[in-house]
Amino acid sequence: MAIDIPPKIPIIHEQAELGTDALIIDRYLSYEILRPFIVGMGLLVVIFTGYSASIQLGQVESGAIPISSAISLILLNTLVSLEVLLPTALYFSVLTSITRLYRDSEMISLRAAGVSELRIVGSVFKLSIAVAVIVAVISILGRPWAYQKTYQLEFEALSEFDLLETETGQFINMANSGYVLFAKGIDKDKGLLLNVFLSRSDEKGSELIYAKQAKLPSVELGAKPVAEFYDGYIYSLDRNGQRDVTNRFNHLTIHLAVREEEKRYHRKAEPTATLLNSSRPKDIAEYQARISSPLATVILAMLAVPLGRTGTRQTRFGSFFIAVVVYAASLSLVGVVRNWLEQGSIGPTPGMWAAYIPPALLLIVLLNSQQLQKLKRS
Repeated sequence: MAIDIPPKIPIIHEQAELGTDALIIDRYLSYEILRPFIVGMGLLVVIFTGYSASIQLGQVESGAIPISSAISLILLNTLVSLEVLLPTALYFSVLTSITRLYRDSEMISLRAAGVSELRIVGSVFKLSIAVAVIVAVISILGRPWAYQKTYQLEFEALSEFDLLETETGQFINMANSGYVLFAKGIDKDKGLLLNVFLSRSDEKGSELIYAKQAKLPSVELGAKPVAEFYDGYIYSLDRNGQRDVTNRFNHLTIHLAVREEEKRYHRKAEPTATLLNSSRPKDIAEYQARISSPLATVILAMLAVPLGRTGTRQTRFGSFFIAVVVYAASLSLVGVVRNWLEQGSIGPTPGMWAAYIPPALLLIVLLNSQQLQKLKRS
């Protein structure tokens, strides 16, 4: 007598179908999020690049930097901005996609198929991890490299700056020297600036130099700029108004030395490993801001899921307004906590991590509120 053995193939097949369904859901949600993400990211990059280009090209027009340096600075500034633009684009892309799923009743279909909000948050979490890895590379490696190149280009532009190629009637900041220059005219044949004003201010007071003629020769990289003034006056103004002095000169030479403390150390350009071993509050704040950027990317992306809830007859502006307020409040909180850390008001622990506790708690509260509603209905 033959004994019927229950086949196991349907069970294996059923498990395979469950795994396939999960992949399909992940792919579908990723596709719905990536479409606005790519478009929004491209738009943000174009806007920021255009803004940066307007500033740098203005420097080119005034003769402060060459066009090649301006293009390099635009690209470097764009690279630095990606640390903020990527999480921003992902946050609003998730928000847009979730809102659309609610408005088109697709979320109801997913719920009917057994897909919970936590399952959707899990799919968004997987996608946000991929974006967070890119943000981490930019924040930890790309950002300090970009700032290092930026400072180098600015220093080279200062060293190779030719005032005779600039337009007259403009206030020119002499970079790290602390001086501001103004010239009414230029005699290119003699290589002289005409009717020149040079000023500098510090905590002690202000110094103003007026000369009928001045010569500021271009110097090579590493050399100190030297300014020569002819037939003029020096006005030394005490901040308290008690020791104002006026001197006349026929010939005056000034060394426009670069401030050494600014030339040697730039916190934003320091390698992340160097900041790790520093005990300075500002270095600690910079280090923790770099390594916490990926966490901000993940939390904001998951937070956009419950914030995107909306009814089929509700307008999307209500949820978008609340989401914008939450996003702005989160950024403001990060800035406030970073200032506290830089000033030493709070210690390295919790440090910058304290800024992400309120958004994380808000995420937990919103997700639990949905679960409580389900329990009440049942």
